[in-house]
Amino acid sequence: MSELVYGRRAVMECLRAGRRPTYRLWLEESSSKSRQHDAVDEIVGLANSSSIPLRTVRGGIFDTLNNQRVNAQGVALEVDEYPYAEFDEVLTQVSQRKAKRAGKAELPPLVLILDHMQDPQNLGALFRTAEAMAVDGVLIPDRRAAGITPAVVNASAGAVEHLQVAQVTNLNRAIDDLKNADFWIAGLEDEEGASTPDTKLLDGPLAVVVGSEGGGISRLTREKCDFTVRLPMYGRVESLNAAVAGSILLYLIRQAHRSSS
Repeated sequence: MSELVYGRRAVMECLRAGRRPTYRLWLEESSSKSRQHDAVDEIVGLANSSSIPLRTVRGGIFDTLNNQRVNAQGVALEVDEYPYAEFDEVLTQVSQRKAKRAGKAELPPLVLILDHMQDPQNLGALFRTAEAMAVDGVLIPDRRAAGITPAVVNASAGAVEHLQVAQVTNLNRAIDDLKNADFWIAGLEDEEGASTPDTKLLDGPLAVVVGSEGGGISRLTREKCDFTVRLPMYGRVESLNAAVAGSILLYLIRQAHRSSS
């Protein structure tokens, strides 16, 4: 089943990643005439190099996207649905990287686990940070959570196209498998007893659990965590939203990894 990835950055990264069967590139007539944006020229060049048909239209699908209150920026790419990875593939990949790591020359493996996050904007923002921080794999539930839709691709500025994202039936069982592969599991929770980020605490192979926007990490999943981490607040706001807090923690983890390498 095909879908439309929209927005210049999202379309560009989808073409660069080359992971999806692609059927055609759609350009709004005004965008194709002006070609004043370097991004559009680069997109057209990528499509031509892969022999992807180009169609120029006035209105049409772009009117439809505008009715959905999204800014397609005059560009859309007709592709297959997002290619999820298998969890076993992600686990094998991170285990092999952990085994190859010698003398701390490489950054330790890092996995992101999203516990029933439902807002596409939050999901996309975290995916963008995850790619920037070289996260090795992302796990999301296959029910009661947002999946990888064109809105999520757009919110991530196309970064999710470069990530290995696995949908799993049981997050807690996946966490057990990560533990068996010598990963520490850190839950991001603003709770009494949670640790503040520490270089030694965050070093080594790590999987970070970020909870949903309203409920945080579910009780059973929290019990699976080896420890919880909270971000200290210095202003008047009591907490950050899940995407911002998760992004900060991923950055702090990579900083800890660099400090110990």
